Amino acid sequence: MLDEFLPRYDFNEVHSTTTSASPAAAMEAIRALTPAEVPTLVVLMAIRTLPSALRGRRTALRGRLLEGFVRGGFVPLRDAQDELVFGVVGRFWKPSSGVRRIEAAEFESFAEPGTAKAAFNLLVERDGERTRIVTETRIATPDEQSRRSFSRYWRVIQPGSALIRRDWLRAIRRRAERSPR
Repeated sequence: MLDEFLPRYDFNEVHSTTTSASPAAAMEAIRALTPAEVPTLVVLMAIRTLPSALRGRRTALRGRLLEGFVRGGFVPLRDAQDELVFGVVGRFWKPSSGVRRIEAAEFESFAEPGTAKAAFNLLVERDGERTRIVTETRIATPDEQSRRSFSRYWRVIQPGSALIRRDWLRAIRRRAERSPR
């Protein structure tokens, strides 16, 4: 489904895991997961939001993780039985991240110079006897200056981004395997 929203991109990363849980239990776990279950995310987001915190603006990581993404400016693009897709636009390389709230209908055509747009999915599929959970993140930049700015930022944050996604998938797997389904 990412191809529908962000078919051309400049940067991406893909991570996956498998579980003995059913696809329904895995999707239920994705929807119910909290930030406390993904400690790497909490730590790295605290570092990322430190400039705002020092200015007295606190960002609380409470509730369900996906709800926090929406509060932070992500827009749900697809909500299906086997896949969720979220998108966001901004100047991620800036200390404030420059996230700009847009409507889902604007996402695909958004191409304002000086910004980037990112989309990620969480896909659940049956793979033989196991359930496979995949997340892909894609980032597109509309102009050369944005591409250079994001590229510098990506070189710094990509290892942490990958760590968060792997930790996130482990947390989903743990929660899904505890599910009574």
